[in-house]
Amino acid sequence: MIKRRSLLAAAGAGALGSALATGTARADSTISVDPSTTYGTWEGWGTSLAWWAKVFGSSAEYSDVFADLLFTDKTVTYMGTALPGLNLDIARYNLGACGWNTVQRSSGTVRMDPGRIPWHKQIAGFWLDPGSGTAESSVWNWDADPAQRAMLLKATQRGAISELFANSPMWWMTNSLNPSGATKQYGDNLNDTYRRHHASHLATVALHARENWGVDFVSVEPFNEPKAGNWWTGYAYPQEGCCINTAEQAVVLSLLREELDTRGLATTRISASDDATFEQAIPTWNDLKSNGGSTHLDRVNVHGYGAGSANAGTQRAQLYSSVVQGSGKALWSSENGTADADGFKMAQYLLADLYALHPTAWAYWQPLDTHPDWAMIHFTVNDGQDPAKGVTLSGDVNTKYWVMGQFSRHIRPGMKMLRTGVPHAAAALDESADKLVVVVANNGPLTNMTFDLSAFTTATGGANGVVYRWNTGVGEKYVRRTATVSGKKVTIPINANCVQTLEIQGVVV
Repeated sequence: MIKRRSLLAAAGAGALGSALATGTARADSTISVDPSTTYGTWEGWGTSLAWWAKVFGSSAEYSDVFADLLFTDKTVTYMGTALPGLNLDIARYNLGACGWNTVQRSSGTVRMDPGRIPWHKQIAGFWLDPGSGTAESSVWNWDADPAQRAMLLKATQRGAISELFANSPMWWMTNSLNPSGATKQYGDNLNDTYRRHHASHLATVALHARENWGVDFVSVEPFNEPKAGNWWTGYAYPQEGCCINTAEQAVVLSLLREELDTRGLATTRISASDDATFEQAIPTWNDLKSNGGSTHLDRVNVHGYGAGSANAGTQRAQLYSSVVQGSGKALWSSENGTADADGFKMAQYLLADLYALHPTAWAYWQPLDTHPDWAMIHFTVNDGQDPAKGVTLSGDVNTKYWVMGQFSRHIRPGMKMLRTGVPHAAAALDESADKLVVVVANNGPLTNMTFDLSAFTTATGGANGVVYRWNTGVGEKYVRRTATVSGKKVTIPINANCVQTLEIQGVVV
């Protein structure tokens, strides 16, 4: 998202170096994997659909190609290049806030003010008109948002689970009549009259999806970066967004639980608050605990856009301690993005998350993006409000795509996350297959890394002790090689700015 770039740039190269340099390998080292310390069961890797799905979800030529690339492990040919599918298993569906009809208010007839939102970021909502002003009196259009819905169904058919989230309440529920934010910075934009309407919109769509689309959302998230007040002003950023203070969040969370329950969706979880940074998420969580909002939460979602800040490591650990260890809630890193085409910074941040934040799911914002460095797969679109002017696929696939595959193709749902003791390596155990997966990054010179598995009862490797390992970096894209287990240890060479994944068979606690 556009706002992300300024946030990460603000972290500064010095802050980034101080946060990460000590956490990535620089010399020969030994990493001990500890099965006695676990950090939950992995739930999955994901992406938000939103803009890229609106562009390509109904494409006769590319919708199935991208669905297979993102949501399966198939080898897929994309514009002449054979790519390994990323095998993502979480699709975050963006409930839109846009509409192009008029609505009657006491002040007269009103219409959405789109601000600067370009056409591919204007996501249509389903609730067109509140009618008499009650949640029960309404006009709905279930044919809205056909392209993103089409991709949601394709992801579901390929085995993905899904979350429903809103960047903003429906435009007519806002004070500014503009789904990109209030008329002033830090202005709450959800009109008090429509708090229940916002909750009802989410719950009604969740029920309709279950009954008509074959999609059963595992969770519903009513907010998105609700503290980002310097972004969510009507003409400041060309995308949907809304400030909502924590007291109002608590009210909406309570109403959402009521609206879900009355529709028979008592098992549908509620997540919040999708703050942009760990620094924002900590006080939000503390506020929701004090005002009762946390009682309606099943999971805390947080975004990783402050991942490179000087205090990010401490903030990750504090959030995990408060949410998971202190309150027993689940925790997802639900939106991430980095402006590095090679994906190495993304890998460093991701490993730092697994080391200190310990989420059980991790999602990238837009793997298909109009920004050449934020994208895994790049495309361009006219920056106006006329879709007829077209979309162009450049065929560019960044190395970041293969780096993502180093994680998402190997650490799979159901695996237990284990302790490695270092922020540049993560480990996951598939107990049903007696398989250990280790992903490691190196930002120093060529080095040898040894993984000590002596804490396991058995660690033999495959036939003749063979271990398969995949490497991305230094001109290589997901190249498979081998190593050997010897005396419950595996040693690999790894070059600078490389990410490697090992699959070690015959590993038993």
